[in-house]
Amino acid sequence: MTGATLPDLHITPELHAAALVSKSWAFEEARKIVKRYEKTGFPETVLFETGYGPSGLPHIGTFGEVARTTMVINAFRVLTHDKVAIRLLCFSDDMDGMRKIPGNVPNQEMLAAHIGKPLTVVPDPFSNEYPSFGHHNNARLRAFLDRFGFYYEFASATDYYQSGKFDDMLVHALSKYQQIMDAMLPTLGEERQATYSPFLPISPKSGKVLYVPMKSVDPEAGTITFDDEDGEEITMSVKGGQVKLQWKPDFGMRWAALNVDFEMYGKDHQINSNLYDKICRILGGRAPEHFVYELFLDQNGQKISKTKGNGLTIDEWLTYAPTDSLSLFMYTKPRTAKRLYFDVIPRQVDEYFQHLAAFENQDAAQRLANPVWHIHSGNPPKIGMPLSYSMLLNLVSASNSEDKATLWGFISNYDKSLSPKTHPKLDELVGFAIRYFADFVKPNKQFRAPTEAEQAALADLDKKLATIDPLSDGEAIQTEVFSIGKDHGYENLREWFQALYQILLGEDQGPRFGSFVALYGIDETRVLISKALSGKLTN
Repeated sequence: MTGATLPDLHITPELHAAALVSKSWAFEEARKIVKRYEKTGFPETVLFETGYGPSGLPHIGTFGEVARTTMVINAFRVLTHDKVAIRLLCFSDDMDGMRKIPGNVPNQEMLAAHIGKPLTVVPDPFSNEYPSFGHHNNARLRAFLDRFGFYYEFASATDYYQSGKFDDMLVHALSKYQQIMDAMLPTLGEERQATYSPFLPISPKSGKVLYVPMKSVDPEAGTITFDDEDGEEITMSVKGGQVKLQWKPDFGMRWAALNVDFEMYGKDHQINSNLYDKICRILGGRAPEHFVYELFLDQNGQKISKTKGNGLTIDEWLTYAPTDSLSLFMYTKPRTAKRLYFDVIPRQVDEYFQHLAAFENQDAAQRLANPVWHIHSGNPPKIGMPLSYSMLLNLVSASNSEDKATLWGFISNYDKSLSPKTHPKLDELVGFAIRYFADFVKPNKQFRAPTEAEQAALADLDKKLATIDPLSDGEAIQTEVFSIGKDHGYENLREWFQALYQILLGEDQGPRFGSFVALYGIDETRVLISKALSGKLTN
């Protein structure tokens, strides 16, 4: 099952030359793959892979892995003049046994009866639309990858095992059984060593994935012998999906069987990375190039998890911000642990449009260092965003209105050339800001009363605003606000501006205050100051 086609990157000689020395992490990773084949020449196809564990619904981390791998693919295409065939395989480990019940899914009691069975055997707890829990989650994965236009091929572990695609490598693994055990056992505790096997048979009686030791293995016959749950000795073929591998050997086996060239994964896999590589080599394969990214954290600093359902979902992010802001979050500092929570959204949106605005005037080297090149596969749109997301949030807050038409009244007064028709992306951003304000800003707004010194400063600010030309731009107003702060003894003017936002908007910070006044209106700002001085904002 395949997603969208690869986009045209418009590779020029200047772009290729810049790519050879680009310090973007995506190009650094792509150069590893080029170097991998500098002596032998490229194979017919270079295979990139991402993994998905459908024990829970796809989350933003899953999106991030595919998005980041796509960025490496685009960098590789520039380095090779787009003359090497590319595949991106999104591989779902849907044959894994369900070890525990995810806390964020319905029908918990029903699922409890299927603990230990492969995810593609466990019934769908959501509806009867899909034949299993695994199939449901796989469909969700494909739906959101398609939604964002990713180029990819979907692969199911169940399909690969049952169709025989892994049969030859599984039989080969039997012949290398002792070498695999020698690699695995030193990594396990004494108790686990006594029962460990890289092969996990599917019980012909219960249908569960069995974690049992092997009594014998027969490479020539392609069989394993073990005791089933009731103690009966069973001899079973490793072919046709009757057996799967433990997850660590499975990594190495899959790399060897499919000739994977590149795979990235989270830091939680880093401790086992050398083991995956070793098993791949034992089976005669060449370990792929790796990129280890840091994990996303929720609001409490805990790792986000599909089964816990903590952190943000794709749909939650896209309720409050455009997709491109999420892609920026994924591109920026992938080796740094980052909180993935609602409070990061406004900044990501504003930084995205800042990068987009800078792109047009950049040379080839600068463009490859600009995140929007990677976000848009070398073809970022030409969108001018005249107002920032944070500014719109403050406009919603100050106007005390969550009505688009009312907000556009302020915007049009600020700049007659702006309208929903001429600036649809700004109109979209207004809608995002209204929703974000209602859900996250409004419930937490806390106005404070000005101190005696602040009252005097606000009164002087009001007098100054009364003398300013109503058509003054944000910079002119900002200069006057600075002047008032200095006149009232603020050595650190950040404290003056923070006081303005706390007193007038009930928030600790905001965009440039002068620009806000220009947008909201001088007269309207004076009314706000009057309310603050009379105590009406804190009542």
